Amino acid sequence: MDISVLGCGRWGTFLAWYLADKHNVTLWGRENSQHLKTLRETGKNEYLTLRENINLTSELNIALQNEIIVISILTQEMSNLMQELKNYDITNKKFVLCMKGIESTSGKRISEIMIENGVDANNIALWVGPGHVQNFVNGTPNCMIIHSYNEELSKYLVEEFKSNLIRFYIGNDIIGGEIGSAGKNVLGIAAGMLDGINMSCLKGALMSRGTYEMAKLTQALGGKFITAYGLSHLGDFEATLFSAFSHNRMWGEQFVKGETFGKSAEGVGNIKGLMLLSQKYNINMPITNALYNIIFLNHDLQDEFDKLFGRETKKEFQEF
Repeated sequence: MDISVLGCGRWGTFLAWYLADKHNVTLWGRENSQHLKTLRETGKNEYLTLRENINLTSELNIALQNEIIVISILTQEMSNLMQELKNYDITNKKFVLCMKGIESTSGKRISEIMIENGVDANNIALWVGPGHVQNFVNGTPNCMIIHSYNEELSKYLVEEFKSNLIRFYIGNDIIGGEIGSAGKNVLGIAAGMLDGINMSCLKGALMSRGTYEMAKLTQALGGKFITAYGLSHLGDFEATLFSAFSHNRMWGEQFVKGETFGKSAEGVGNIKGLMLLSQKYNINMPITNALYNIIFLNHDLQDEFDKLFGRETKKEFQEF
């Protein structure tokens, strides 16, 4: 199979490396991308060395010649990319989204943006789940999931992408997959904040409440409540809320310490997007709300966490 990967950052480059073990891969980046420049000059980045059957390009027309298009760019850049893709015939292309975000200005999911720009829903899949590049390139296996609007597409991609390194599950709830994977990054920021103030013991409460929030929102959007308890959300907590490799956890920890994290953390933009959705669908999301107040409204962190974890007493399985 000939596959293209759009996006040559940490995750996009790993996906190209992974897929090139079985397929021919074209890896695309913008001409002014420092990531692409480094890969062209050295054939590697700080995580891995490119396989020989990976073709680097900055030309979209070349990348779009393949049938399968994997996308791994920053969520907030997706609308701009779709405007560029409109200049090409992408009618029969199959798109695999490897992005875990919600558009911060609109609350739209990535697949929603694609559909609004003319892509057939049956040609869109979502590849998410736990795992860090550092572990994968060292041979540590993990499990992931591919959701889509068209279950046959999920089955097809799982069969083509599976390996001893990644075991895939077949998903059929792309709404739940998108909300869950975006939401776990938000919870990763909260977990990092707890680490930063030496309150890591509260991660259990954070995880149970946070999963419920994402499940309720997923249900309100037309997805399945149970999806939040799968690999796209709860199953990704170890990698996002605990791992030293988690960008979102590190961003949260350094934020409360007054330090700046120099790498991208998708969860920051996701907070704004999830806030818009919680208001639109009238879903109570106190964790997301607390983070929004702390990061964007400069509320006192301890006050917000005191309110979050010190709310009125409820039975465990009563409405949180």
